[in-house]
Amino acid sequence: MDYSERTGFLPYAGCHNQIMETPLSPLEFARRTRRLHGDREAVVDGDLRLSYQQFFDRCDRWSAALQGLGVAQGDRVATIAPNTHAQLESFYAVPQLGAVLVPINYRLTPEDFVYIVNHSGATVVCAAREYLAVVDSVRDRMPEVRHFVAFEGSTSEGGASEGGASEGGADGWLDYEAAIAATDPGFARPEIGERDLLSINYTSGTTARPKGVMITHRNAAMNTIGTLLHLPMGVGQRYLWTLPMFHANGWTYTWTVTAAAGTHICLRKVDPATIFGLIRDEKVSWLCAAPTVLISLANAPAAVRGEVPPGVHVVTAGAPPAAATIERLEGEFGWEITQVYGLTETAPFITVCAPLPEHEDLPSADRAVIKARQGVELLTSGELRVVDNDGREVPADGQTVGEIVVRGNVVMVPRSRWRAPCSVTPPCRKSRSSACRTRSGARRRTPSWCSATAPAPRKRSSSRSCGSAWPTSRPREASPSSTSYRRPRPARSRSSCCGRGRLTSLISSIHVLCLQFRGL
Repeated sequence: MDYSERTGFLPYAGCHNQIMETPLSPLEFARRTRRLHGDREAVVDGDLRLSYQQFFDRCDRWSAALQGLGVAQGDRVATIAPNTHAQLESFYAVPQLGAVLVPINYRLTPEDFVYIVNHSGATVVCAAREYLAVVDSVRDRMPEVRHFVAFEGSTSEGGASEGGASEGGADGWLDYEAAIAATDPGFARPEIGERDLLSINYTSGTTARPKGVMITHRNAAMNTIGTLLHLPMGVGQRYLWTLPMFHANGWTYTWTVTAAAGTHICLRKVDPATIFGLIRDEKVSWLCAAPTVLISLANAPAAVRGEVPPGVHVVTAGAPPAAATIERLEGEFGWEITQVYGLTETAPFITVCAPLPEHEDLPSADRAVIKARQGVELLTSGELRVVDNDGREVPADGQTVGEIVVRGNVVMVPRSRWRAPCSVTPPCRKSRSSACRTRSGARRRTPSWCSATAPAPRKRSSSRSCGSAWPTSRPREASPSSTSYRRPRPARSRSSCCGRGRLTSLISSIHVLCLQFRGL
């Protein structure tokens, strides 16, 4: 028996690198944690506690159950659920089938549910008990859905029968827990590429219909790696799910916590008293939160807060928290606040307000002002610049407003949003973020204009445009507001920005905001 037969590897690399390489995917992080930390606590959801071995066994059983329901590689599985263990399991069970997860914002309207489910092409819809009745009221308007799954076994609160549902597919609700218990964990694992779709994440539709952002396995893996480089989480540290998992895949913490072999503490509903109680009882060391949540925690009455344990690391994004909020959380609570910035289209982080040694000696009020800024590029997020209408980088004077230009490995798959009609010319500027740049720091500013009234974008060179990467395999649907419009699609080229080794540029944001970047 020669070397190749004994080891499974070729004796020479050369053109055989594909045998040595594995795709960049969060599933690889799961494989490693399962092997090294199988007995470590993975999930806490109320009274339910699961080790990583138990958690991944449940994921495998749900993968097998979905495969038995006819879910194949490339199919879409939608979920409408708060932060529960079942929702978290979907972020592993669906992608490891090669299927695409569609986590839906449960705060949207029934009309939005119908639109997203139909627009994404989902064939399976999974819902928590709070949303069963809502889905029941519109399920006849989801013709492509073959199976409806109730995450909780008792569906009486949602309008289905007590204790589960029939096995008749669209005529009833399938019982999630019963399906897991009745299914063997073995399933056929397909070959998954790092540029395969992992999820379709829909924006909230604040300016128009929700738009589907296509995130690949590579996008999510790179964001997870960058997050752990800049915001290192230790083995066994405990993460509280105050951020919705549907929101940009929980800022990829659905996979980041697992990659670090941390513990997921599920939180079904944001409530300050519950949050402080879990921080104490479960010894929480990390959480992510929008500034509104931070404000509710900082301003909670003493009777609600109780004893506040110090040492909690808080990652916040969106509208920047006030410096006074940061100062109170760090000074009074003893927590550490880190401001980040990103987009659903960038998987999501593209900046982090990384502390510098010279900041340690500043007064707490001055340090809080710096921490409210957006920060600088992550090591893995790629190039980020602020440019004017002619593509020139704006001066670092803190006054000149420009557009944010992102080019890197976390930018969404280079082919516009999922089934989105195009309303602009190349490059793909769906909406805009304005910013200004300084040498000393970054802070959010009042928006200077709205994307809806933006001037026509200037065409750029093909090396920075994803105009040559439009998909040709799927027809683009017409815009709801203009059914006659079709954008011409240039032929795809392997040498374009979607080719191997090339990066994608994107000027895009679902927010209208203004940043100011710090030069280091």
